[in-house]
Amino acid sequence: MNIINLKDKNLYYIGGVVRDELLGCKSFDVDLTYNGDAIEFAHTIKDAEILRINNPFGTVKIKLNGEEIDIASTRSETYPQKGHLPVVEKIACSLKEDVMRRDFTINAMAKSTLTGEIIDYTGGMDDLKNKKIRVLHDDSFIDDPTRILRALKFSVRFGFDLDEHTKKLQDEYLKNINYDMSYKRLKKELEETFNLNNWSAFERFINQGIYKLVASQDFELPKYDFSKLISEFKPENIWIIYVGLMPDISALPLTKIEKNIVEKFKDLAILRFAQNDIFTDFEVYKAFKNIPIESVIMYSTINHEIVEHYLKDLKDIELEITGEDLKKLGISPSPKYQECFNFILKKKIKNIQLSKDEEIKFAKEFFCKTQNFYN
Repeated sequence: MNIINLKDKNLYYIGGVVRDELLGCKSFDVDLTYNGDAIEFAHTIKDAEILRINNPFGTVKIKLNGEEIDIASTRSETYPQKGHLPVVEKIACSLKEDVMRRDFTINAMAKSTLTGEIIDYTGGMDDLKNKKIRVLHDDSFIDDPTRILRALKFSVRFGFDLDEHTKKLQDEYLKNINYDMSYKRLKKELEETFNLNNWSAFERFINQGIYKLVASQDFELPKYDFSKLISEFKPENIWIIYVGLMPDISALPLTKIEKNIVEKFKDLAILRFAQNDIFTDFEVYKAFKNIPIESVIMYSTINHEIVEHYLKDLKDIELEITGEDLKKLGISPSPKYQECFNFILKKKIKNIQLSKDEEIKFAKEFFCKTQNFYN
């Protein structure tokens, strides 16, 4: 745990940072809560610079001894609109009320910054020992269905299972989903879950019907595990490779890049490579070369042999010769340029060691054959 240089009897580490310390895991975020009004508390800290205040949520960012620290007031929340952001009901409530608004018992523990005492009102320590994920109340998924994805994420990260009652609540919700939800929050959880690149998470996502949070259409688990391709070729947008396979994810607020990845995959899906036809390496190269690598990996669910061959043997082939080289040969720009490049590319695919001088030699050969070398 990253120990802050600030101690007070009402100041606590809270949530994931406490969980991770007890599990012996590295924690990337340090969440602090003040049992009372954090903003008022911040103004009493000697030498602290107030950087930002959010009055509606009772949070404050300070700078102390060169360190930026976020502190939240204890607060209680309600969900007047199920599936959307909660509304703060009370600032400076008790610590017990504060932890009860959280998602799971393992994320509802606090640790005193002053004494190091663990405060556990919900049985989180026992659930950590038993490797169980348990909600704090029966309406938890109704209030916030993204918690279903959070449960999936934690189960994969830590090797935990949902306790029996929590699993029952999840199954009941997935039979009667309220699609009037915050898809921005849903997308965030999808990103965090599938950026882990864990095939087991995808299996549970599909087999447990969690995917229906995104779209109501039936969807089956692909037979090919493409997680190893992701690990080897390290695409930037991992999560969309998984989620973008579903027939309709239009409800999610995708970026232009993410939309393009999905659309290019759909374009690839109509190619004849899905059949058992005989095709050339040149055809495969031309089909995949200018397509996002994420779309190519998605296509592995249709034909993984072709995708593996392209990524491992063809992807990095590049011509050195350019249009400027052809101009220097005295050849005026024309549609024949592309025909020439394709002619040379076929040669290079067969011999990737082809030098630029050899490429130029083949360019001369091409234009001599087409009787268009000199104008």
